Amino acid sequence: MASKSESLKGKITENFSEFSKLSDYSLINYLKADPQSTKDGNDHKPRSVYSGHYVPVVPTAIPEPEYISHSNKLFKELGLSPDLTKDHNFCRFFSGDISVADYPMSPVGWATGYALSIYGTEYTQQCPFGTGNGYGDGRAISVFEGLFNGKRMEMQLKGGGPTPYCRGADGRAVLRSSVREFLAQEFMDALGIPTSRSLTLYVSRSEIVRRPWYSKGSRYFEPDIMIDNQAAITTRVAPSFLRVGQLELFARRVRNNSHDEALNELKMIVQHLIDRNYKDEIEYEIPLESKVIKLAYLYRSRLVSLVANWMRVGYCQGNFNSDNCAAGGYTLDYGPFGFCELFDPRFQPWTGGGEHFSFFNQPSAAEINFKTFCSSLSPLLSKNEQDIEQLEQIKNDFPNLMNEELKKMWANKLGLEHYNKTLINEFFNLMVISKADYTILFRKLSYIPDNIASLKDSLYLPINDDLNNRWQVWLKNWQSALKKEANIKSKSASMKSLNPVYTWREWMIVPAYEEAEKGNYDKIKELQVVFSNPYKEQTSEIDQKYNRLKPSQFFNYGGVSHYSCSS
Repeated sequence: MASKSESLKGKITENFSEFSKLSDYSLINYLKADPQSTKDGNDHKPRSVYSGHYVPVVPTAIPEPEYISHSNKLFKELGLSPDLTKDHNFCRFFSGDISVADYPMSPVGWATGYALSIYGTEYTQQCPFGTGNGYGDGRAISVFEGLFNGKRMEMQLKGGGPTPYCRGADGRAVLRSSVREFLAQEFMDALGIPTSRSLTLYVSRSEIVRRPWYSKGSRYFEPDIMIDNQAAITTRVAPSFLRVGQLELFARRVRNNSHDEALNELKMIVQHLIDRNYKDEIEYEIPLESKVIKLAYLYRSRLVSLVANWMRVGYCQGNFNSDNCAAGGYTLDYGPFGFCELFDPRFQPWTGGGEHFSFFNQPSAAEINFKTFCSSLSPLLSKNEQDIEQLEQIKNDFPNLMNEELKKMWANKLGLEHYNKTLINEFFNLMVISKADYTILFRKLSYIPDNIASLKDSLYLPINDDLNNRWQVWLKNWQSALKKEANIKSKSASMKSLNPVYTWREWMIVPAYEEAEKGNYDKIKELQVVFSNPYKEQTSEIDQKYNRLKPSQFFNYGGVSHYSCSS
């Protein structure tokens, strides 16, 4: 007899009733609910959560929801008809009204807790109870888990109202942050980088929330005014939303002897992580200790690759804490992120981030998150010295592997088969001194130019004769290295596949969400098209609009060059 996933595989889902039949809930069926939670999900006030893997919560629908957009690509991948965006119940469900859920869908959603570590230091003081038992999904509520063409996906409403982890806020997301996350996730996917995805975007025509933000033309570092924002909900999609910070929470409970079931709950969530994100690579039958070792090894490889790819495209996570680090090895939580325009190794767009989360420090932040990951797994190894030593070795090898992956990435971006330290270090120096645009410069180099004139449109300031000569020497040495290795034409094609034409430029995104606030969604849809194919040159009109240097007025401009996480 065919399984549920096999019988539905390849079928296009045309309406909400058919969509409901795709449901298959592993998290709420396998893991444990907080014993103090309510079964009906009416659990919206901040409180301490002492045990359990999740809290059942019913989201709070946004009133008068209006559809803005959806991801055509993700709909196709999931076998969903675009006509679903016109289905009344589908729209109600993904704007927060899950009372329309059809059997066998769950009538409640769920929120999860996690621990907070900032650069390896454990924090509890930001928790309203001072214990760490209040950290978790404050405005994100998962509402669906199902099988789509045989692949398990979880769907989560960002801005779906308060949960017990809300820390006294309203649980809403504003249109600005929702537009940013909606566009960014699909852009990262188009760049070929593992990421959570965007399903739909809705805005409320009547609910207004107040947040601190920047006045027009503000040069302040922090927001200087309070503004009214439309509430919005974006649905993000991933194989799971399990984070390093979640494993860390359960490991802390084991260490602190918080309750009798602490060790068992840690075992359960680690096995669930394997089932959700590593089941094709880790055999179910092997002992738990062997699974733990293999999990650490596989996650290390994914995390190293992810961070190298972030840097390849100029992405800066901004707040790479353990709770913003997906245990499945993909990008998660697009809040204080940004993309480097003017090249600066210390680039950090988020005012609350600090240099430790800056562009070139991301490998170090990743290493610390991986250490947290390994220490969270260690209670499952009992006292087997061999397993403990193996896990320690996997952890200790992280910086060397990260360094080798970065060397390979930088070499490949420049068309080189082998890392040339002298050549690449001089290139970094020239980029900084010449005020180069990260994306434009690498793309121009992808054409293998032989003189500096071809690069000048990628520089923010004119260069003097001395710098001109240094660039000419560097280009000559670089071309010489390329010619020794292989055919120049094949090098150019390879470089173009790694160095995008178009990147995320915050000053291009601002008009999109500002127009959306007036009910005009054309710019959002135009950006969706541009971002869907970032490695290919598009029309001259699009190129003139989106493939250009940051205008001078947007440097040191609040809400553009830097921003707080007022989402």
